[in-house]
Amino acid sequence: MTDSVAVDAKRILLRYGAPIAVLDRVSEAHRVEFARIIAKTPLPERQDRLKELLREHGYLADPD
Repeated sequence: MTDSVAVDAKRILLRYGAPIAVLDRVSEAHRVEFARIIAKTPLPERQDRLKELLREHGYLADPD
C-alpha cells in the first residue's frame, strides 16, 4: 500500500466525520478498508456508516 493511498483514506475519513483523536488509533489497513466502504456508500449515509464502522471495530464508543 502506498503512502498516497493511506493519506487519501485518512482525508476521506476526516471529511465524513471521523474524530482526529479516534482516527489516530485506527490502523492504516482499517483506514483504507473504511474509506473504500465509505466511497461506495450513498452520500447522505456516509457519516452514519463511518461511525457505525468505527463502533463495530472498537474505535468509537457506543452512544449512551
